Amino acid sequence: KSRRVLCQGVRAKYAFMKCHVDQFGLAAMCRVLSVHRSGYYAWLRGPISPRERDDQRLLGLIKHSWLESGSVYGHRKITSDLRELGETCSRHRVARLMKNEGLRAMVGYGRRPRPLSGPVGSVAKNVLARGFKVSEPNRAWVTDITYIRTYDGFMYLAVVLDLFSRQVVGWATRPTQHTDLVLQALLAAVWRRKPAPGLLLHSDQGTQFTSEDWQCFLREHDIVCSMSRRGNCHDNAAMESFFQLLKRERIKRRIYSNHDEARADVFQYIEMFYNPTRRHGSNGRIDPDKVGRRPLSVLQCRQPAGRSGQSVRHCSVAARGLPGGGPA
Repeated sequence: KSRRVLCQGVRAKYAFMKCHVDQFGLAAMCRVLSVHRSGYYAWLRGPISPRERDDQRLLGLIKHSWLESGSVYGHRKITSDLRELGETCSRHRVARLMKNEGLRAMVGYGRRPRPLSGPVGSVAKNVLARGFKVSEPNRAWVTDITYIRTYDGFMYLAVVLDLFSRQVVGWATRPTQHTDLVLQALLAAVWRRKPAPGLLLHSDQGTQFTSEDWQCFLREHDIVCSMSRRGNCHDNAAMESFFQLLKRERIKRRIYSNHDEARADVFQYIEMFYNPTRRHGSNGRIDPDKVGRRPLSVLQCRQPAGRSGQSVRHCSVAARGLPGGGPA
């Protein structure tokens, strides 16, 4: 058990001996670790060094930032929090202190390979072509569906994400994954943002997105349709990244008794943590709401996504029984 400290410094060996003095004899530990008993007693009586005292102070700030994030942040985002407070520590020091204290970032689920079957079909081209960096808001959105386990059965969540700020601009939940689920999420996003004609909306080739109701809604609002290649989740990587954050940082850690409880927790994560607070790596560790409020001249220039040159035709798709009042 002491093998991990055999090659470390004398202070680490003394700390190991102090933690295990009730389990092993002091003379035996001194012999195995090649240290003197007098040195151990001198270390016990010695004062705390200024570096160790500063580490203890810094560890208190680290714990506060880690708990404020809901036990989600790793050492990189916590380092950004500390630097905003005026601290000058490196991320390696923060990582060392977190590791010694047992603090770690929330990790996601394991991966499971899945077979592909069925004919290859396509309704729209991959216009986005993985152009996830755009130069202005309401220019390119991505959308997808995921599921959340509850004791009442699966609850399905549809989300629309703005690629400029990675802000969730629309979302909806339903007990089934029918077309009205994705339409309600998109309707909430259009109502909130009111995008100009020519907006690019990227999705996968799910049946909800290839349905006539979905395609008519896009044509009615002059939205250009883009779809991933079949079985290629990397074409919609920005949306998949958000879902893994949601499940890793919130859903994986809870067991929901019913859909209402799950919906309330999703609302708390999206509207009270992810959009206004959570630091996003693609935004320079700035929360999506703050990026959306900044003037374009201040933000870093990004490569715009592609545009489709095809003309779009209009069709009347009035509500057709769409449920109203989704989360906005």
